[in-house]
Amino acid sequence: MKALVLEKFGDPSVMKVTERPEPRPGEGELRVRVRAAALNPVDWKIREGWLKEAFPHEFPITLGWDCAGVVDEIGEGVSGFQVGDEVMAYGRKEVIRDGTLAEWIVLEPRHVAKKPPELSFETAAAVPLAGLTAWQALFDAGGLAAGQTVLVHAAAGGVGHFAVQLAKAAGAAVIGTASPGNHDFLRSLGVDHPVDYASADLADEVRDLSGGGADLVFDCIGGEALAASADFLASGGRIISIVDSAQVETLLANGVAAGWIFVEPNSDQLARLARKAVSGEMKVEIAEAFDLEDFRDAFAKLEAGHTRGKLVVRMG
Repeated sequence: MKALVLEKFGDPSVMKVTERPEPRPGEGELRVRVRAAALNPVDWKIREGWLKEAFPHEFPITLGWDCAGVVDEIGEGVSGFQVGDEVMAYGRKEVIRDGTLAEWIVLEPRHVAKKPPELSFETAAAVPLAGLTAWQALFDAGGLAAGQTVLVHAAAGGVGHFAVQLAKAAGAAVIGTASPGNHDFLRSLGVDHPVDYASADLADEVRDLSGGGADLVFDCIGGEALAASADFLASGGRIISIVDSAQVETLLANGVAAGWIFVEPNSDQLARLARKAVSGEMKVEIAEAFDLEDFRDAFAKLEAGHTRGKLVVRMG
């Protein structure tokens, strides 16, 4: 099968599309014929070796953690799925090796949810990692509730644009940081107050707009933006980051309520996200779709940053 593979860590030159053995499902597993996969910043960070201490790796590595496709083989002991089911999946495994940027992937049912027929494969592939990250950060870790105010850093990005919609649907007021060119887009998603992330008076703006500070800051940037977020909080508020665990430790040491999460597979949550996408409660913004052979262009855009929504790769 064709797959996007790297045999060592490094710059974009280490990636190549090559032939890999076709996987077969074992007991408790199902095989998905991948129709589309999404890209996430974690993909180039894996390629560069940034996560080699966090997760065990085995070369050659097939990149990719998101996909949508069709179940074409089922192992013993799997229930709830059958051959021919259209599905979507968050495919991160315990060992980083067999990813979704391939013609087939073998997964456990906990990674997989059925794809509603109303969603295209490209749209469904864009949801799992980013959608689950937003859900788990806002509600599982952040405890966001109706009537509260959340500030979302990088609100127009892949995770951010899901987060603002999920927060609004939950009855929260939403402040979203983005460049001014994305403010109309944020308003179209329901953001109450788009603000310029580069504003010198950002902390004052957030406190004014929220009536004293945000109950939750959801950080998708890290670094200085995360460090400064302590000034945005209301009394009793907290910060959840998905990108900068070291800065979170610094905040905690300074008495700030902060946490860091790394998204986990959850088929029930993924199914709920799919239903929200079908109902129109959660719009899935796809910035651009690429064919697998154009992976270098796709990764160049991914690494350049400031992408509105998600990038998707069609697998045929």
